[in-house]
Amino acid sequence: MPILPAGHADIRILHFSDLHLTPARKSEIADIKSFASLKPDLVISTGDFLAHKHAVPVVLDALDSLLDIPGLFVFGSNDYYEPVPRNPLKYLLPNHGKRIHGPELAWQELDSGLQARGWKNLNTSRAMVTINKTVIEARGTDDAHLEFDDYSLVAGQPEKCHVAIGVTHAPYLRILKAMSDDNLDAIFAGHTHGGQVRLPWPGGSKALTTNCDLPNWRARGLTVVKGEPLLNVSAGMGTGPFSRIRVASPPEVSLVTLTAGF
Repeated sequence: MPILPAGHADIRILHFSDLHLTPARKSEIADIKSFASLKPDLVISTGDFLAHKHAVPVVLDALDSLLDIPGLFVFGSNDYYEPVPRNPLKYLLPNHGKRIHGPELAWQELDSGLQARGWKNLNTSRAMVTINKTVIEARGTDDAHLEFDDYSLVAGQPEKCHVAIGVTHAPYLRILKAMSDDNLDAIFAGHTHGGQVRLPWPGGSKALTTNCDLPNWRARGLTVVKGEPLLNVSAGMGTGPFSRIRVASPPEVSLVTLTAGF
């Protein structure tokens, strides 16, 4: 992402999303523990850490080494409510905003554990972080999929900084537009699982859905629309416990390097 002012040193951002951790996911937990070896300067999580009522200590243990690095986070719907079985084909149908929730999860405990190690909760707030002498203003919203978002709480032009970024779980167009109107430089999001099931397509593969109103072609990775902030959507590491299949959309984390503009 060439969004830093001239002369500023590169900033390596580890962006992950949609861990959907349970105590049984030993290989995924081991993978997460290995990410500190990538030596990022900043970590951004775009939510859905949890997928089980006993997952909070599992998540905090898996992230332990990364919590020593400056971090920013927001929550997704699965951080608030335990997953329940549902027909996966419904993801391909129009989203009418109807939700079936399981029992509430211990998201307050997760929030406290992350903040106690210095990570900044952006669900309804702005924060300033300085990385490699670059001042970053970050702002975020709570989960738009549950309609918990209220961008007015963080709206407005960036304060004095070198670069301004937005962080949100589900990249609904209303949030992208609001952040674009406020002249942010980049947005980080998750939620889509890259489509989770993708069809073979010339040049790669094509998502069938984003599970929100984001166009399917923007379901994963870095995409560019002229006049808007750069958008990086993580396809995520996990899946819900009742839909453990990914087709042509492998699990991922992203190592995004902010560089000086051309």
